[in-house]
Amino acid sequence: MRQNLKIAGWISVGALAGALTTVSLQTVARGQLAPLPLEELQQLAAVFSMVKTDYVEPIDEKKLITDAIAGMVASLDPHSQYFDKKSFKEFREGTSGKFVGVGIEISQEDGLVKVVSPIEGSPAYRAGLKPGDLITKIDDTAVKGLSLSEAVKRMRGEPNTKVMLTIYRKDENRSFPVTITREEIKTQSVKGKMIEPGYGWIRLSQFQERTVDDFVRKVDELYKAEPNLRGLVLDLRNDPGGLLDAAVAVSAAFLPDGVPVVSTNGQLAESKFVYRAAPEFYQRRAGSDPLRRLPAQLKHVPLVVLVNEGSASASEIVAGALQDHKRATIIGSQTFGKGSVQTVRPLGPDTGLKLTTARYYTPTGKSIQAKGIVPDVLVDETEEGNVFAVLRTREADLDKHLGSGQGPENKDATREKAREEARKKAEEEAKKGPSDRSRLPEFGSDKDFQLVQALNQLKGRPVLVSKTQVVENKEGKKDN
Repeated sequence: MRQNLKIAGWISVGALAGALTTVSLQTVARGQLAPLPLEELQQLAAVFSMVKTDYVEPIDEKKLITDAIAGMVASLDPHSQYFDKKSFKEFREGTSGKFVGVGIEISQEDGLVKVVSPIEGSPAYRAGLKPGDLITKIDDTAVKGLSLSEAVKRMRGEPNTKVMLTIYRKDENRSFPVTITREEIKTQSVKGKMIEPGYGWIRLSQFQERTVDDFVRKVDELYKAEPNLRGLVLDLRNDPGGLLDAAVAVSAAFLPDGVPVVSTNGQLAESKFVYRAAPEFYQRRAGSDPLRRLPAQLKHVPLVVLVNEGSASASEIVAGALQDHKRATIIGSQTFGKGSVQTVRPLGPDTGLKLTTARYYTPTGKSIQAKGIVPDVLVDETEEGNVFAVLRTREADLDKHLGSGQGPENKDATREKAREEARKKAEEEAKKGPSDRSRLPEFGSDKDFQLVQALNQLKGRPVLVSKTQVVENKEGKKDN
């Protein structure tokens, strides 16, 4: 059993945009190389020699080779990638859920970095940073003008080194410096709480190595608080994916034993596989089932799954499995459509190759690639509608993306029209002052419109269905 399989999730939107890394399927390198086209390799060698000897400036030949490899892989699809030493280290941090930094979840607001939440027990938490704090400077560098990923890189570093953050706290109308010592952070990919008596909410922000254990712990907490749980909301919005075994485990927590969760199919024999809701398909150590502590009631509790355009890859596996087995009602917007598997093969101690090797399919055989999961109930993110959601990039928008493998794609003229209208609204919003701009409420808050509709669904009350969202069905017709 290949217990180290992982699925890649790639997305550039959501509360943690820019801070999340791509994660993927890991395996060992293959023992045999494919036959090499000698004539083309001779041309490659000739070009390398000409560039090295004739280019206007001396060229680092190692860089020339690595750039050639990176270019070859990047030409395949958006998710295949060559990892140099630095990017391989960042990749490993993303899959482990560990990194060295200050310990905050962040977003961007008015060109500044906004603290969404300090991670409990982290240096930022101990330093007193609060949700809503704005970071205006990192050491001597002004944050205004930095991308979110650039800001993240500046806040990360080596253990026991210091970074000074200048904080603006709006409710106190003051700025002040905070010096924080970096340390290894274990990210929390699972949150949860009782929304109201009898109804719980669990949010998965990414599928990492610790996600299953944290998920089990959070479910246990909810059932201790409310032994007679009447309904549960599993929130996968803006979850970019992660580890396949974690996705299979979370699906198995709700599904009957042994039913199929997801299948994969590609050119390699080992890529043709069916993963089932059984310990041998998700456990990391033989004989150790991380789900054994879950209450038996979880298999039958009424369940709603929330998804949106930012739900990708492993989160789509969970939503697709629960939908196909009719175990949950899926609510929200059509998902990202990341339905391919990446394999990471080490090329040396510090470098590697992430290569797309298979597509994955829901239990009923539907390809998610470039399509996504269509919710059972389409619900907008606000009562006024999905104002800017249509502007978010989905898999089908990416250059050189793989097709679904199940027929040609249908270009949606209605969606393009909606995107143009949304662009105009975005331009109008940009002209407003910061206090007048439309903002989405925090997930899990009492102003979270989609969560309120999920509760209505669980209680058998009317749900305010979207009047504007359009998706493509199998015959290429449009459904509202």
